[in-house]
Amino acid sequence: MTYETTRRTVLLATGATGAVALVAACGGGGDDNGSTSTSSPTGQESTRAPAGEELTSTDEIPVGGGKIFKDQQVVVTQPEQGRFKAFSAICTHQRCTVASVSDGTINCVCHGSKFHIADGSVAHGPATRPLPAEKITVEGDSVRLA
Repeated sequence: MTYETTRRTVLLATGATGAVALVAACGGGGDDNGSTSTSSPTGQESTRAPAGEELTSTDEIPVGGGKIFKDQQVVVTQPEQGRFKAFSAICTHQRCTVASVSDGTINCVCHGSKFHIADGSVAHGPATRPLPAEKITVEGDSVRLA
């Protein structure tokens, strides 16, 4: 019995090979075990600080601005006097760490995304999703991760 190679067979085989290569190229290569460690676009590992750790004092967060804590991957803002907010410092566009807080926005220099300091919502794309909120506690003049 002989088998004839058809155009359909060749196309299916080529498509399957390409799909396998694509999946392999997009795979992370590791397991997602719920770890708090993430990899930045530069490949450096960083870990979010444990709950309860003091980040800063309230007088270090300017009204209408904020401060980025790169090691903890958190940005703390003070949109109004005495009102403190915290967000992930990892841009939702392509996971770069945000670089500055100015003029009422949290700014990512990788591709120009900007987020509002009051709620983390997108002020300017290409990001389409807000920065996730982080939990903090403010006791006296101490700002801590919750």
